[in-house]
Amino acid sequence: MDIDGDAEETSRRVQVRFVTKLRPPFKVPANSIAIPSTLTRGDLSAIVNNLLLAGNPEWVSEPFDFLIDGELVRLSLERFLLAKGISAEKILEIEYIKAVVPRKEEEPSLHDDWVSAVDGSSPGFILTGCYDGFGRVWKSAGVCTHILEGHRDAVTSVSVINAEGGESVTVASASKDQTLRLWKFNTGEHLKSPLKVKAFKILRGHRSSVESVASQTSGDMVCSGGWDCTINLWQTNEINTEGDLLSVKKRKVNEQAVDSQLEGEAVSTLVGHTQCVSSVNWIFRETIFSASWDHSIRKWDVETGKDTLNIFSGKVLNCLDIGGESSSLIAAGGSDPIVRIWDPRKPGTSAPVFQFSSHASWVSACKWHKKSQYHLVSASYDGKVMIWDLRTAWSVAVMDSHKDKVLCADWWKGDSVISGGADSKLRISSGIPVGES
Repeated sequence: MDIDGDAEETSRRVQVRFVTKLRPPFKVPANSIAIPSTLTRGDLSAIVNNLLLAGNPEWVSEPFDFLIDGELVRLSLERFLLAKGISAEKILEIEYIKAVVPRKEEEPSLHDDWVSAVDGSSPGFILTGCYDGFGRVWKSAGVCTHILEGHRDAVTSVSVINAEGGESVTVASASKDQTLRLWKFNTGEHLKSPLKVKAFKILRGHRSSVESVASQTSGDMVCSGGWDCTINLWQTNEINTEGDLLSVKKRKVNEQAVDSQLEGEAVSTLVGHTQCVSSVNWIFRETIFSASWDHSIRKWDVETGKDTLNIFSGKVLNCLDIGGESSSLIAAGGSDPIVRIWDPRKPGTSAPVFQFSSHASWVSACKWHKKSQYHLVSASYDGKVMIWDLRTAWSVAVMDSHKDKVLCADWWKGDSVISGGADSKLRISSGIPVGES
């Protein structure tokens, strides 16, 4: 009976070799070992940490993820091999990488109302939009350096126009007051209290709430989508000779300063959507992508004004982003708990190539990581922010620090996720090792 039991136990073991692209001190010995086939990801992580500890008594344990044939392991080893048809008779090579989980949750940055928009494209600051009508610039958690004032209703979307342009920065905001505004400020200023900034230009032309604004890569133009079903294109490179920053003191002295702002009209309008244009993206110079409540995703040729791609999603859409492999994949979310991803390089089909369904309510935001072709972040009305990896169907990290609907999310500085919501807080989850090798 003992012999049979030993034989059964032996049959449940597999020979594996752990490999990694991580540099020392993350490398384990290259020899193979026998492990039970019933082990899960957490068990594998414990084994790797024990091997590293054996070679380094000062090793501090940390979580790892595991890849077999380029796919993340999210089942037990036995079930994974069976599902993928991989033989357990030979030595199995398992690659380990740092697990994509936040190492730190920063203190929340408080707002006076819902945080409805966030942009983390500049490593030097975070830009937020709020239902109180103000935009805000945050140097770090809790440190607000500038307040963008002038909108007469909720700010729905914000966009950094020149993220890498040095200390002088230009940004755009969109609002339910039917306008967009352009702002300039100096990030190098050392301020004891937030400086109030006046927009140097107001863009008028939408006939209803403006829901989304995105900057062209060159920064010369922005596009916007709104409840009037249109996408408008605007110039940003006109110079305001009267200056862009106005201190509180100067405002009190010169009461007419509010009326001295430049106003701009749309240089062109893209027409085709039949309901609210909820999200726009201008990642390529001559191409704009849009998502709408009419259930469609469209790709527009800026020069001709015509849509060259029309994907019917079957759902109201709230958010859209372009990224992934070769910056070619379309991620979108809307009126169900599913994040869908399309690959427009595959003609003749409008079916998503990936669907992620761990959320429990509407998806409000999705953003690709700028340097990883695998990772994107999503936010939902279920109060959760999730990180996804295209190499598995499960979320690789869940952040649930918000206590109400999450309305916006983005990446910041490559290793942080920022998010805002109906709890009136900007949250920063940092120390996320995306793309490390």
